[in-house]
Amino acid sequence: MNNLFPIFLKLENLHTLIVGGGYVGLEKLTAVLDNSPMAKVTLVSPEIRQEILDMAERNSRINLILRKFEDEDLSAKDLVIVATNDKEENKRMWELARTRHILTNVADTPAICDFYLSSVVRKGNLKVAISTNGMSPTFAKRLKEVLGDALPDNLDTAMEQLKAVRDMLKGDFAHKVEELNRITAVLTTKNNGE
Repeated sequence: MNNLFPIFLKLENLHTLIVGGGYVGLEKLTAVLDNSPMAKVTLVSPEIRQEILDMAERNSRINLILRKFEDEDLSAKDLVIVATNDKEENKRMWELARTRHILTNVADTPAICDFYLSSVVRKGNLKVAISTNGMSPTFAKRLKEVLGDALPDNLDTAMEQLKAVRDMLKGDFAHKVEELNRITAVLTTKNNGE
């Protein structure tokens, strides 16, 4: 049973720490910046891939620290992503972050994650996040491809029109919801070949 609570974070208002500068660190940094280009990120690692160095050169909101993780790296951080291959140290970092009430993701170790990074389908302003409860990122990736192909590219136009309708509606919140539900009911009507 998947008891995860889906949430979309405004990372431009938070400070994210990524520990690890290898391939997985690059993957996590890329995921963060692809979804939140204005995110403030500090990445700590004794070795950092060239691709990460190049990203930091182009983005002033990425701060690179070329050394091993130190406990004080958690100071003033809101979110932590651990991407090293040292399982004992990963667990220690997670435990330390928990004592400071900082949500932490430890790559490829669901048992010691406070959150998972989802596969994301983007079509303009629409974002659909996919989770398999940590069971199969590969399945989530494949479903992302299916949804990406199935959703039309012109969704932004439809959403802009619905926003305009919502802005024009008068009355209380309940009335607006009822009217928008009536207008959008066609989106969920199944075509029976008629």
